[in-house]
Amino acid sequence: MNLIVLLKMVPDTVEELNVASDGKSLDSEYLRFKLNDPDEHALEEALLLKERAGGKVTVVALDAPEVDDALFMALAKGADRAVKIPADQASLGTVATARMFATFLASGGGQITPDTLVLPGSQAIDDLEGEVAAYLGEALSLPYVGVVSSVSPVNGKVVVLKEFSGGMRGEFEVTLPAVLGIQSAEKPPRYVPVAKVRAVMKSAKIETADIAPPESAKALAVERMYKPEVAGRAQILEGTPEDIAVRIASLLAERGII
Repeated sequence: MNLIVLLKMVPDTVEELNVASDGKSLDSEYLRFKLNDPDEHALEEALLLKERAGGKVTVVALDAPEVDDALFMALAKGADRAVKIPADQASLGTVATARMFATFLASGGGQITPDTLVLPGSQAIDDLEGEVAAYLGEALSLPYVGVVSSVSPVNGKVVVLKEFSGGMRGEFEVTLPAVLGIQSAEKPPRYVPVAKVRAVMKSAKIETADIAPPESAKALAVERMYKPEVAGRAQILEGTPEDIAVRIASLLAERGII
């Protein structure tokens, strides 16, 4: 199988995120970036598929802080090829990001073959609806299924398990090539020792894609960023259920809701 995993770097929310003095970006003084969690699961699912069905795993990422570390980590885990697209991830919205990846894949850099699976993560902190994967499927005219938690090759196709709200799951048979938004891998992402990553940094190479951003991949213009504001404290109603019901009705009436 030809497995192409799309990786994205996101701010590590272990540290508090602050707005920079320009009001349009995050303060980078204490900002750290890490690999997006669903993308890490997409990589693990690709490696599991490679172990079961054979093939090649290619990881692709837009330029971002610490992205080289993530790409070398992927190679240390078992990926066969790592490619960086020279376009600033932070300046692109979801549609433009999908178009950048589509341009790379359509240009031959990703080599879409009849047995290709493109595996982005299902979502990110700035893509909570999982739009990138869906837009990418549309741009490449490929079948798309999102929020996937299992992928099994069967007779030249794949059977995927998709999660729905309310704990429901659905099983779908998908023809190849296709785009699958991975929510979680069938196993936790594997650990790779730091020593192995360092060894790969000395022996392996990250390719740089020779493509220009398409006209449709316009930069994202940020006008202003704000931290959430404290709106006030909650009012706790005490008493019997009957007393509380009367008080709630009174409050709704005072605010013109009923």
